[in-house]
Amino acid sequence: MDSIKKSAEDRMKKSLAAMEDEFGAIRTGRASAALFDKVKVEYYGSPTPLSQVATISTPEARLVVIQPWDKNVLGEIEKALLKSELSVNPNNDGKVIRINIPPLTEERRKDLVKLAKSTAEQGRVAVRNIRRDANDDLKKQQKEGNLTEDDVKRGTDDIQKLTDQYIEQINEKLDRKEKEILEI
Repeated sequence: MDSIKKSAEDRMKKSLAAMEDEFGAIRTGRASAALFDKVKVEYYGSPTPLSQVATISTPEARLVVIQPWDKNVLGEIEKALLKSELSVNPNNDGKVIRINIPPLTEERRKDLVKLAKSTAEQGRVAVRNIRRDANDDLKKQQKEGNLTEDDVKRGTDDIQKLTDQYIEQINEKLDRKEKEILEI
């Protein structure tokens, strides 16, 4: 029974982490290195994450500076940024790339909040699916004679508490992300 609960908790942690990664890619009005996590740069013939070919810093709230370790890759970084879904305008001065993060329009903010809510809902659905799988495993163990009815009841109660905890964490992270997006 403990192994089922442990397995469910591990899977819920992974779902929460995946949702946080998705949140990191949702743009806010503030500059963040996490915005560029999904950007891949063509580096010696293979797509490489931007963070592995350059230093990404945010010296100001609305400015990102990308400094490649190899100056020869500067053009490829610029191409990758222009192709990305971030809709940013990189300024290449031959040494570093500067990106001004423009303030978001009210309409764009609302779209981003919808996207964040959708991402959070996917996280909640994943957690509920994990709960269902764990409860099914408990019932299967009972059918095989490994657990008593009381054990199954206790196990489903524990898994429900776990589910409630993770749903609450998802809701808290969504609230924080919403505030970040709506912040001017």
